[in-house]
Amino acid sequence: MRYSSLVDVYEKVEGTPKRLEKIAHLARFIEEIPADELDKVVLLLQGTVFPTAEEKKIGVAAKLLSKAIALATGYKEIEDHWRTTGDLGKTAAELVKTKKQQTLFAQRITVAKVFANIKKLAELEGEGAVDVKAQYIAELLTSAEPKEAQYIVRTVLGDMRVGAGEGLMRDALVWAYYPKISYLASTCTRCNATQPKTNACVFCRGVVAQPQGKRIINITTQQELTDIADADLIITPNEHIAREVYNTFTQDIQEALDIFNDLPLVARRAKMRSVRKLLDTGLIPGKPLKLMLFQKAQSIKEAFSIVGKPAACEFKYDGFRLQIHRNGDCIKLFTRKLDDVTPQFPDVVEVIGKCVSSHDYILDAEIVGFDTSQQHFAPFQDISQRIQRKYDVHLMSKDVPVLVILFDILELNGRTLIRLPFAERRQLLSSIVKIEDAAIRLAHQLVTDKEDDAAEFYNLALGRGTEGIMVKSLTAPYQPGARVGYGVKIKPTMDTLDLVIVGAEWGEGKRVNMLSSFTVACRDVDKYLELGKVGTGFKEITKNITEGVSFAALTEQLKPLIIREKGRRVAINPAVVLELAYEEIQRSPSYASGFALRFPRLVRLRTDKNAEDCSPLSYVQKLFDEQKR
Repeated sequence: MRYSSLVDVYEKVEGTPKRLEKIAHLARFIEEIPADELDKVVLLLQGTVFPTAEEKKIGVAAKLLSKAIALATGYKEIEDHWRTTGDLGKTAAELVKTKKQQTLFAQRITVAKVFANIKKLAELEGEGAVDVKAQYIAELLTSAEPKEAQYIVRTVLGDMRVGAGEGLMRDALVWAYYPKISYLASTCTRCNATQPKTNACVFCRGVVAQPQGKRIINITTQQELTDIADADLIITPNEHIAREVYNTFTQDIQEALDIFNDLPLVARRAKMRSVRKLLDTGLIPGKPLKLMLFQKAQSIKEAFSIVGKPAACEFKYDGFRLQIHRNGDCIKLFTRKLDDVTPQFPDVVEVIGKCVSSHDYILDAEIVGFDTSQQHFAPFQDISQRIQRKYDVHLMSKDVPVLVILFDILELNGRTLIRLPFAERRQLLSSIVKIEDAAIRLAHQLVTDKEDDAAEFYNLALGRGTEGIMVKSLTAPYQPGARVGYGVKIKPTMDTLDLVIVGAEWGEGKRVNMLSSFTVACRDVDKYLELGKVGTGFKEITKNITEGVSFAALTEQLKPLIIREKGRRVAINPAVVLELAYEEIQRSPSYASGFALRFPRLVRLRTDKNAEDCSPLSYVQKLFDEQKR
């Protein structure tokens, strides 16, 4: 497949703000992709060459890309041109169009070639790697048309701007490979394309009518939806049932993505109509899945109203969420970002091997720093040091010891447990944990249906130095990657927001070479919407992470993520998450979110969170509404 075909889709998806039109373009393209190229295409549509489950990153900074553009085009002052356009992808497109070095017999580049060259960038290390990386990129740009060059650069830089995030790709897979549903679909009378229901055809703007199908099944309730392998159209009695059916399809895809974190795998199974069979294969120790997330409740009364009575109350520890996998003698530790941190925690591996009796399991846990001299929990920042440490980890494990707090189990001896009620999962967890070491324990728990008892437990938790409590439904399954009301957290502290950095300014005076005034954003489905700027709570220079986050250290972390510069302003690829406190949330037309933070200040750097984990716009709206009350 020619890369230009993929670029055409990029253009169409980026060119419309309408979600249904984006889905239509993606679905039509995905449906026609040959099976042997499906893996590469669905990843490139998301602007990457690695599934989420793989920890590899493309990892190429703008400076190296500028060098590659210079090699391919013969122009030297790339950064000057970049400052003018504010977009390195557009810079590449314009310079390729008028490049000084013309290539004879240039071949049209393919998706396979782009995928292979970009993938090699993450595999190159050591002396001379920078030059070789530049050559791989330049090789693509030399044969690229201007628009192709633009999207190659954006892919390498991680700045696609197409908006084909996981949610959009999930819906596109449903529209591409599942039966179309009456009330939700339409067919063009001119070009015969079936698509999400719109007023006019997305592809030719022709008149649309009711969808048609050769293999039709009729259902009256969602429960009748059994074998759909041979159907291409489902007729339902009303729109309500139609949406229930559609939600069933999207839930299948979403659950598979949450569990396997592998978009190509799920896409292949969707194409074969076998996602259900994939889910039935169960969890595999060693392959991390997304962790279940918890929303916040304002009171114990609200918590019970969400999760039901009786409920399990547990201490909420201020630590790092950890997913612990064991398969035989192999124990692996993964963060909530699915990063493998096994080498950083040999002490955790040792205590797990000694105190958990089974040789096949997946556990959900928290690791908490513990100050042995003062006999109390240590600050979150202490463990942050260990997550980031690659050398002298044994020394660090003595300086910053941790407790392992176990609170859930997802797989045991080849049996997937996530659909079991929490009470049963907790009982199974208790049966395999031997508390023979001071460094491991089960989460302290109280099962009650009385608000007074829960309040007393809450005060006990605060007195022990924890953040508060979790309140969990005893009957709920484990749903990876979702805040679904199966459990909530209650904390006494002022509400904070986890926001991702999307921009900054180069400082002046003593901060002349440092970034400051960080623009932060919340998440709205597949987009990041600005919410304000923060520059308070940072240190100038720090030698130790426990002393706080410095402008200098954060600048070094953000430099490789710079995707555009204009004057002193820079745009940052969303990756670094800050936890921020503030005085209040205000309505504001100045920011895309529609809100602004008054007097925001840094609480801490959330090294345990991805950009996708930052606070959603709906939560900002919820806090704003509660604040007004």
